[in-house]
Amino acid sequence: MKKRPSLICIAALAVAACAPSSHILTGTARAPISPANVRLYPTPPPQFETIALLDASSKSAFGTGGQKSMDKVIERLKVEAAKLGANGILLGEVSDRQTGSLGTGVGSDSYSGRSAVGVGVGGSLGIYKKTAKGTAIYVPPGESNPVTQPPATP
Repeated sequence: MKKRPSLICIAALAVAACAPSSHILTGTARAPISPANVRLYPTPPPQFETIALLDASSKSAFGTGGQKSMDKVIERLKVEAAKLGANGILLGEVSDRQTGSLGTGVGSDSYSGRSAVGVGVGGSLGIYKKTAKGTAIYVPPGESNPVTQPPATP
């Protein structure tokens, strides 16, 4: 029975390590908002307050990859930022991170009299996840739009 608490701690750490998003608070969190109200900023707006550093992944090691995985990562960043009351994200590093590998091998041998022959073949495949880092920010109302707007026609 004494082993049970340590097993529970190990299981909790394993689940936390697999979390698809996380944050490190560097400023003051605000009241949570809807993820739909969180905007992505390609460059910093003129005025903003930093709230947290964010990290998110596509979670599934066997996903399709590409734009669909990136959209999932961005959505997870927005959800994490919204929990902290951030209405913007400055997107940082985006990468494919190897999370494991699968390998297999086969071998055969033959021998007779005074000779022996052995042959082996092996291979491995890397498993990757899409990951992204960002900074959760609060942009005061009326500040710069996150998306470049075309000039208004006269």
